[in-house]
Amino acid sequence: MKSYPAFARGPVHAWRRFFGIGETELVPQARLSGPMPWVIAIMVALTVIASAAGLALRNTAQAAAAELEGGITVQIVEAAPEARKAQAQASVKRLQETRSVVSVRLVPEQEVNSLIEPWLGSGTDSTPDAEIPVPALIDVRIDREVTPARLAEIQDALGKVAPSARIDAQSTWLEPVFDAIESLQWLAIALIVLLTIALGAAVLLAARTALGTNRDTIEIVHLLGGTDRQIARVFQRSIGVDAAGGGAVGLVLAIVVIMFLGRRFASLGAGMVDQGALGWFDWLLLALVPVAAVVLAMVTARITVMHTLRKML
Repeated sequence: MKSYPAFARGPVHAWRRFFGIGETELVPQARLSGPMPWVIAIMVALTVIASAAGLALRNTAQAAAAELEGGITVQIVEAAPEARKAQAQASVKRLQETRSVVSVRLVPEQEVNSLIEPWLGSGTDSTPDAEIPVPALIDVRIDREVTPARLAEIQDALGKVAPSARIDAQSTWLEPVFDAIESLQWLAIALIVLLTIALGAAVLLAARTALGTNRDTIEIVHLLGGTDRQIARVFQRSIGVDAAGGGAVGLVLAIVVIMFLGRRFASLGAGMVDQGALGWFDWLLLALVPVAAVVLAMVTARITVMHTLRKML
C-alpha cells in the first residue's frame, strides 16, 4: 500500500510537519513578536465583548417574547371610580367564562399607582379626590397566539359589561423595543465582521513584513532545496503561537469586562436586563472565539506566504 511522505512516520510526524515543528531551522524564527500578539488580543477581546452583547440581546428578546406571548391587557378607562370598579369586576367575571382565557388577574390599585408614580407623581390614585383618574388594569392570558381577530372577539365579549374597556396585546407595547434590540444585534454582527476583517488584515501585513525581513535567508533555503510549503509551515506555526497567546489574553480581558458590566446591569433590578443573562452555551460560544482567531490567523498566514513566495522567487 502506497504511503504518503507526510504520514510515513506515523500521525505524530504528520502533525509535527503540518505545524512546521522540526523545520524551524530552515528559516530564522519568523515569530511575529512585539505588538502583534497584543493586536490579536485587542481584536479577540473586542470580538468577544461584541458577541456577548449580541447573545445577551438575543436572550432578552426571546425571554420577553415568550413572557408576553398570549398576554392581553384590558384597561377600564372610566373617570367615575365606582363605575370603573364595577366594570372591572364584571370584566373579570366575563373573561373567566371565556374558553380561550387561561388566567385573569385584576391588578391592584396600589400596584398600578406605584408603577406610574415615577412619571405622574403621587396624586394619581383612584380615590374620588384624585387629580388624575387611573384606568383599572386586567392582566389576561389566553392559550393561543394573540391576533387581531381574537382581540376583536374579546372586545365584543366585554362590550356589553364594560363599554369603556380597551384591549391591547402586550407584545405590541414592546414592538419598538424589539425593533431597537434587533438593530443592536445587527450592529454587533457588523462589528464582529469588521473585527474579523481587521484581524485578517493585520496578520497579512505582519506576514508580509516578516517575509521581507527574511527574504535573503528564504532565497538561500530555496537554493538548498527547501520548498514553499516548508517555509510556509514555519510562518504558520509562528503566527499560530502568537495568535494563541494573544487570543488567551484577549479572552481573559473580555471576561473581566463582561463580568463587570453584568454586575452593573444586575444592580439596576430591571426584569428585561436580568433576562439577558448569558447561559452556559453562550459562554461556550464565546470561548470558541479565540480558537476561531487562531485558525483564521494561521490560514491567512499560510495563504499570504504561499502567494508572496510565488511572486518573490
